[in-house]
Amino acid sequence: MTDVPHTRNFCIIAHVDHGKTTLSDRLLEYTNTVAHRVMTDQHLDSMDLEKERGITIKSHPVTMLYPAKDGISYRLNLMDTPGHVDFSYEVSRSLAACEGAVLLIDAAQGVEAQTVANAHLAFSQNLKVIPVINKIDLPSANLELCLQQLEDILAIPSDEAILASGKAGIGISDILEAVVARVPPPRWTNYPQTRALVFDSLYDSYRGVIAYARVFSGSLKAGDMVELMSNGVRTEVKEVGVFTPKMQKVAELDAGAVGYFVSNIKDPAEIKTGDTVTLSQRRATEMLPGYKEVRPMVFCGLYPVESSDYEKLKAAVGRLRLNDAAFVYQQESSIALGFGFRCGFLGLLHMEIIQERIRREHDVDIISTYPSVVYHVVKHDGVVIEVDNPVNLPDPGTIIEIREPMIKAAIHIPNDAMGDILSLVMEKRGLVDHTDTLDATRVMLSCSLPLNEILVDFNDRLKSVTHGYGSMDYELGEYRAADLVKMEILVNADPVDAFATIVHRDKAEGKGRALCEKLADIIPPQMFKVAIQAAIGGKIIARDNVREMRKDVTSKCYGGDISRKRKLLDKQKEGKKKMKQFGRVSIPSDAFIKVLKTN
Repeated sequence: MTDVPHTRNFCIIAHVDHGKTTLSDRLLEYTNTVAHRVMTDQHLDSMDLEKERGITIKSHPVTMLYPAKDGISYRLNLMDTPGHVDFSYEVSRSLAACEGAVLLIDAAQGVEAQTVANAHLAFSQNLKVIPVINKIDLPSANLELCLQQLEDILAIPSDEAILASGKAGIGISDILEAVVARVPPPRWTNYPQTRALVFDSLYDSYRGVIAYARVFSGSLKAGDMVELMSNGVRTEVKEVGVFTPKMQKVAELDAGAVGYFVSNIKDPAEIKTGDTVTLSQRRATEMLPGYKEVRPMVFCGLYPVESSDYEKLKAAVGRLRLNDAAFVYQQESSIALGFGFRCGFLGLLHMEIIQERIRREHDVDIISTYPSVVYHVVKHDGVVIEVDNPVNLPDPGTIIEIREPMIKAAIHIPNDAMGDILSLVMEKRGLVDHTDTLDATRVMLSCSLPLNEILVDFNDRLKSVTHGYGSMDYELGEYRAADLVKMEILVNADPVDAFATIVHRDKAEGKGRALCEKLADIIPPQMFKVAIQAAIGGKIIARDNVREMRKDVTSKCYGGDISRKRKLLDKQKEGKKKMKQFGRVSIPSDAFIKVLKTN
């Protein structure tokens, strides 16, 4: 093993699609960590989903050995991080395990919303930031603008920037040399006891829980008895190793090392991300400064399509919770959908990815209910309760006000899209606090918007209005009172809890009408006329009818008097009336899937 002064821990941070994973591919090639014959594009993106979508979902650690120009061989521990705002928690965890960060900026796009957010995350953790302007070989690259933005927006001197191209392999040695020269050696190594930070973990059905850890002081080796400081769980270490990028067993992990350890822990819930691991004989007295507990912002119900798959779904969400601390869940049941889970996510992409992983990795077919956020409901007795499911909203007579979560958004857009974006923000009940001109072609809007309004289509519409050049980063703001109501959908006068939503009173009618029309279209024709209604309290605000199947009872009347046909039709009418009183409409599960998917 290399000694501590010659170890460097750093991560790559950037906006979505600025070339982080491609650059890490070149670093792996340049340091001969991965042989050329087994090298693939986006090598560190191990999930099919990541390769398909071209995004990084999980941060991936890898240890490289680099013989620097000063003749010394350095051990470089690299973490490739996601760029999307929904995965900023992954980024903060990686930053906690590093001393330096390579900040990538796309030469054609310049500094974008998530670039700023990730740079500030790195500054707040006192990391050394190395700016790299990537994709300089593109015909549309504008280096002067990027260097100017680096100084104006991020306050980083432009002479520190390294020009590179991950695709063409330009500037790779300059980046490695800058990491060796500028990133400080591992910190807090002189602490007397062993301390390691758990920054990720995964579940292996043969070996149990495998924890990814960064050792700050002391060492970990097979046979050590260790203790998790947050909950006092003690366990024996079975194996330790590093990532190259596959797991490779080693004798011990010394101070400054990034690797994994396998222990006797079989229950995924026992190891928390952000926990400190220490030796149980010589316990550390204080935990490492982990990172803040994350609060999910978007909630939805997940239910198995086949009720027999409930246990499989339960195992799937338990394992995903292990290596994604930002995902939370609890059991719930619905009259229409049976048993399932109420799940919390950081955002819509996060929700989509988790659902896709459940389908693919755990082979469970699922339905998800309409996404909602956490509301604060103030009741007449002064009690404030949190409601994340519209079904749990108390009786309107007991409520003084409902407060909804707001977000503070920074939206980077081209100048010519200003009018369209302002009308989009107004449509979503948002306010623009102020605008900043970034350069001759781009502006940044600082807005406050209700989180509920941006859940479904805000990002898509932002991209289409700005032709793909707009970007947004947001953080949770305060809770603000609004005129919110619970809208229920009644099928044949029975409320269906899966379609209940909390909406703003001004938008309730439009949303109700759209949902009724969609349901009337999707529910198969019934033997009697079925009304689908949207209601707020006892007031019906929208209605539509499901098509009626009608048997031709007059087909056997050949000629004769009209009164014979009238008699048969009246008899049918009486039968329909009776059927309507006792009949029940069973909504097929694929109708739920279609409605919830199109929403």
